[in-house]
Amino acid sequence: MYERKIIPNLNCGLDLIGEVLYGKWKIRLLWFIHQGHQRPSELQRKIPDATRRVLNMQLKELEDHELIQKKIYAVVPPKVEYSLTEFGKTLVPVIAMLGTWGDDHEKRLRDVILKRLEGSAAE
Repeated sequence: MYERKIIPNLNCGLDLIGEVLYGKWKIRLLWFIHQGHQRPSELQRKIPDATRRVLNMQLKELEDHELIQKKIYAVVPPKVEYSLTEFGKTLVPVIAMLGTWGDDHEKRLRDVILKRLEGSAAE
């Protein structure tokens, strides 16, 4: 298992948020769980580019940070569902605001991202 060699700086709110939300799929996982997609298979369908292993790791980290909770039902085959904790629900307006900002600046963001990708491909 990965063991962190450098202790993270936790003196600033932005550092704390980065520590908790760092991960390619975490914000999307929180949003989709908020929308009612609670089963791991549903989340996998919503984020097909992510591997099951990576999604499971990021779900575990979100659970460790107390943003989501996992409920395991004692049935065969096993059934697992995720839901936002009360603490996790406090992030929903922030994620919604980030999504709105992305929508409002979609063209510009797409242009600068594509420009950067084209520049790195030329090197």
